[in-house]
Amino acid sequence: MRPLETVCDLISLVKSWLRISSKGLTVIVFFISISPSALASQKVTLLLDWFINPDHGPIIIAKEKGFFADRGLNVEIIAPADPADPPKLVAAGRADLAISYQPQLHLQVAEGMPLTRVGTLVATPLNCLLVLADGPIKNISDLKGKKVGFSVAGVEEVLLKTILERNGVKLSDIALVNVNWSLSPSLMSKQVDAVIGAFRNFELNQMDIEGVKGRCFYLEEEGLPAYDELIYVANKNKLDRKMIKKFLDATELATQFMINHPKQSWNIFKKTSKELDDELNKRAWVDTLPRFALRPAALDHGRYSRFENFLKEAGLIKKQSQIQDLAIDIGKN
Repeated sequence: MRPLETVCDLISLVKSWLRISSKGLTVIVFFISISPSALASQKVTLLLDWFINPDHGPIIIAKEKGFFADRGLNVEIIAPADPADPPKLVAAGRADLAISYQPQLHLQVAEGMPLTRVGTLVATPLNCLLVLADGPIKNISDLKGKKVGFSVAGVEEVLLKTILERNGVKLSDIALVNVNWSLSPSLMSKQVDAVIGAFRNFELNQMDIEGVKGRCFYLEEEGLPAYDELIYVANKNKLDRKMIKKFLDATELATQFMINHPKQSWNIFKKTSKELDDELNKRAWVDTLPRFALRPAALDHGRYSRFENFLKEAGLIKKQSQIQDLAIDIGKN
């Protein structure tokens, strides 16, 4: 039986049952007691970019407040084993949505992956090149001959290459070390001299709590155009526009709730897992709040065009993609 999607469907079904049932009144009472989300709950698989943290606030709040359920969505939130996997799995049709990064999207579309941006989660850069505040790296040029840790293969090398070359250092002049989840720990232990991919709202706080001061070189201040740090991507060949619009409506409402009720929303968030209720996540929650997209479905065409131009001029992509091949405004298309 197909799920019931409209009130008309429900009324039609009840009428037909009334004609064949002597217990029509019981049928009516039964259906009235069922919520709309129970009548047509659609399973949605969302792959995160990282383990659950305050960057995912609107998603967690939307789930906990019932905003997804109110729209007939049953969202399964999955943290990846490898932070590079989520967009690849969506491209392969193994998940409905994934959280990714705008720079990564440009590169993967250029490689022919069937991905498109359908919404924005965090609308400002978070990524930075992180070093020890009292360490030997005072300028980016000091990284020549040093080790730099990273977690997401491909995109972070591209970003690093750009800011290194702007400071007279080639990518081949450094040693890249895949530290996976351990960005700030690998830096604090001096396994590496710097890390790329550190989030200014998270790793800086993590180091400060450990009594180690960090210093960020902000990518948007080192020659990169401003970009959306975290975006929602979907398979462009399998777009479920109705589902995606419901999903983004729910996360928009959740973001508004968070802005209006920061303490209450933090309390909701931290209660979802005991691992989240600590000083690091509390600080990151405050630092991340002003960076969430207030209109997650809205698309800034100029921002995507500028970043695509930047990649082409830097020789990082061979062919420039059209904006409609990179991103869509789900409400207009």
